[in-house]
Amino acid sequence: MMRIRTVAVAAFALVLTACGAPTATTTDSLVLADAAELGGYNPIAGYGAAGEAKIYDGLLRLTGGSGMPGFAPALATELPTAEPGAAAWTVPLRTGVRFSDGTTFDAADVVATYRAILDPASASEVRSSFSMIERVEAVDPATVRFTLRHPYAAFPTKLLIGIVPSEAVAEPGPATESALNTKPVGTGPYQLTNLEPTRAVFVANENYWGGAPAVKRLTVLHVPDDNTRAQRMASGELDGTSLPPLLAASFADRATMSVHANTSADWRGVSLPAGDPVAGDPAVRLALNFAVDRQAMIDNILGGYGRPAYTPVPEVYGESHNPTATFAFDRARAEQILDAAGWLRGADGVRAKQGVRALFTVMYNSTDTLRRDLAMAFASDAARVGVEVDLEALSWDRIEPRIERAGILLGGGSEPFDPDTQAYNTLHTVDPGAGSPYDNASRHSDPTIDALLEKARRTLDPADRAAAYRAVQNRYAEDPSHVFLVHLDHTYVVKDSGWTMSGPVLEPHAHGVTWGPWWSLQTWTRGS
Repeated sequence: MMRIRTVAVAAFALVLTACGAPTATTTDSLVLADAAELGGYNPIAGYGAAGEAKIYDGLLRLTGGSGMPGFAPALATELPTAEPGAAAWTVPLRTGVRFSDGTTFDAADVVATYRAILDPASASEVRSSFSMIERVEAVDPATVRFTLRHPYAAFPTKLLIGIVPSEAVAEPGPATESALNTKPVGTGPYQLTNLEPTRAVFVANENYWGGAPAVKRLTVLHVPDDNTRAQRMASGELDGTSLPPLLAASFADRATMSVHANTSADWRGVSLPAGDPVAGDPAVRLALNFAVDRQAMIDNILGGYGRPAYTPVPEVYGESHNPTATFAFDRARAEQILDAAGWLRGADGVRAKQGVRALFTVMYNSTDTLRRDLAMAFASDAARVGVEVDLEALSWDRIEPRIERAGILLGGGSEPFDPDTQAYNTLHTVDPGAGSPYDNASRHSDPTIDALLEKARRTLDPADRAAAYRAVQNRYAEDPSHVFLVHLDHTYVVKDSGWTMSGPVLEPHAHGVTWGPWWSLQTWTRGS
């Protein structure tokens, strides 16, 4: 496996050598390439839920820097105030702001946006993420009040999503069918002026309340293939793109280009379905956590751009991270656990217990080469301790119906700006019919973990919350439901230019050219 991958990178290095050195950007325009499809620019459907949308503003915005980001007012004038008990929050709003269609922003637009997200008729993919909201109402044109179903300390994370005009959501209906998907109307620093299947053009909002951006034009190209994006980057056609770690690293010594690696709370891991007689066995789950060589995956698959993952809560969460909740790489210990549980090796080296062969399936998305490589490494490590893993490369629509019957090479961390939104959906017992089908894909249930997660989200005391999350990780390490493998650094290649950027921010699971160096494009200035 590693020999094949090395040859592929070496072959691409020849492409780099053959291409002439691109000229550094000198204009006020950028051309970027992204793997993600274009369109779908509707916050009601979940677009920009982590605050990355440049055509919309949320009530709050992220602040960058190392570690956990903070929150700052955007369409709000100050950070929200929690009433005693944290079950109601009041948000004062900015006045004098206009949408890109010229209409005036006020509290009615905030109310309409959140009500549309919560409306079952919208069929919003993020509806469950806002389920703690019981009602939202306008106190006056410049103030909104959110009343929650229960105290929720992480509520500021729910104020990053973009606000749309009330007129745009006046008629209930599926969010995926809204005109906002292709003709967005927001208050943000950029406006969409042209959308084609492979090309979107955004121009600066010269009347933006925060000041007109210095980068006046942004063109985003849809280029799904990693190698094609790399080749177009090497040819000088692009100002930047996102690339898998090893491919990005091939640009490290390229003149006039830089490789950027941003820390994320994005994880990759394998779900172990509780209903499977092999993957659902506690001894097998525990043994596999000791059997995998996470550091080898980081070195050989991520090119060093990442850290071992044992739980979904990495070190960036500070006091909420539990450094003792780990699994040392120890094949001998893994074998001892399996032996003691009655999983004994057969003549072919594969274990069995009471006539059940130690075999289960792990699915991964067929278009994702990084998941493929991690799945192959996981299967190889499992085989060394006598557990056979059958890999299947499938599309997501074929993976989803089998979530409860087979493992999946998953990614997580879509809302990483609080420990609650990082851990709750992954580890809490699934509520049937609610949330994403990929929430807690293992379908493992632990009442102790459930109680600790509920306690942590219902108190505002930082010390109490951190202690609860550390206890969650301790409990998880005793009876793991996944094999978390790595926390990724997201890697990008950027053409050197005279722009002064604002620096990185902790990135969520979703990444591409809305993140990376461009997450705060509207704040860039031209260097001296």
